[in-house]
Amino acid sequence: MMNTTLSKRALLLFTFLTALFLLGPYGDSRVSAIDRNTYKNLKTFSEVLDMVEKNYVEPVDNNKLIQGAINGMIKSLDPHSSFMTPDMYKDLEVETRGSFGGLGIEITIRKDVLTVVSPIEDTPAYIAGIKAGDQIIRIDGKTTKDITITEAVKKLRGPRETKVTITIMREGLTKPKDYVITRSIIKIKSVKIKIYDGQIGYIRIASFQERTVDDVKKALREIEAKAQPLKGLVIDMRNNPGGLLNQSVEVSDLFMKSGVIVSTRGRSKDMESKATAKNDGDEPTCPIVVIVNEGTASAAEIVSGALQDSGRALILGAQTFGKGSVQTVIPLEGGSALKLTTAKYYTPNGRSIQAEGITPDIVVKLIRPAEEKEPPEDHLLRERDLKGHIKSPKEVDAKPEGSNKDKSEETLTQDNQLKNAIDILKSWDILKRNMKG
Repeated sequence: MMNTTLSKRALLLFTFLTALFLLGPYGDSRVSAIDRNTYKNLKTFSEVLDMVEKNYVEPVDNNKLIQGAINGMIKSLDPHSSFMTPDMYKDLEVETRGSFGGLGIEITIRKDVLTVVSPIEDTPAYIAGIKAGDQIIRIDGKTTKDITITEAVKKLRGPRETKVTITIMREGLTKPKDYVITRSIIKIKSVKIKIYDGQIGYIRIASFQERTVDDVKKALREIEAKAQPLKGLVIDMRNNPGGLLNQSVEVSDLFMKSGVIVSTRGRSKDMESKATAKNDGDEPTCPIVVIVNEGTASAAEIVSGALQDSGRALILGAQTFGKGSVQTVIPLEGGSALKLTTAKYYTPNGRSIQAEGITPDIVVKLIRPAEEKEPPEDHLLRERDLKGHIKSPKEVDAKPEGSNKDKSEETLTQDNQLKNAIDILKSWDILKRNMKG
């Protein structure tokens, strides 16, 4: 009797979840029923759950079974949708505020292997030498085969001053290498500035968090106060994995006086939106060069695409990651949440960058120091490499050029992309006169 009751509860739960997907909060109100195939599949699920409860060799936790089923359902959609337990949801909220305990790496699943998208600057992982494209095959000696992103994050994060051993495989290594890394409180400084030659401003945006737009405003004020006069501005978003959509829109607006910044389109009209720039009268008027690479993703691609399509900046570097989908976090009862892909975003000219990325106006491949080995270009990680990614309209076969390591803090002699950007801005007036001629 108890098993039958539990099965009925599970059936009701999945009926509710299916209704959530089909009817709301983002669905079409004209839809009034779930089709019969869905009911048939839910009945099959209920039967399987009942069989497992009665016949599995050991007693099972029903909550664990149902959560596993939910995880499997969401995992089948795309690499960016996920179901979050209350603890995971709290971790997400902490991360967007820019402070959490862990190693400081962005991770994903690539070809069924836990893979580093990029290490975050000035974190334990970055200092230890973890690189974009590294495959994490073991955590504390335990295999990561079939691990989910949420499970991996839970294992990698922990109290400060505790250690975790990650076993890495990378191009050029003959055998796996262990990295013993001490966890720390990761306080990400999303914006850094420099001034070159007294007249060229440099703003490094590492990620988009709650205070990024305020930090960029402060950076602009400092640069404008020190540069005499300000002849040009470099915005460095290499290995910027993205972050909060609203922050990317507001940062774009700092440099644009008018026009569309980004638009989103989904299955539901509720998910259609368009953000436009407003003229505040204090936008920088100097020329701008934005540096990007294959680690530039999501919100960072929104800024790059907006400034490129509006003609406000030249984009220099390598093809970007190509994550052009929008994830909506939907709180659920009990403190859990659903992070669901609900739309794709488009640049002002209507380009979808999903699995394509932003193509630079000036392609400049990063030249690594002689002592560093560079992985082959087909090893670089991008959105289209992720299992189950949402396909682009024209899913091209060409492999864009790029590099893995952020060099923004190194000297110009070691960072040819930054040197090229600064050289362009220093000679901007000459180039402008030649174009007019």
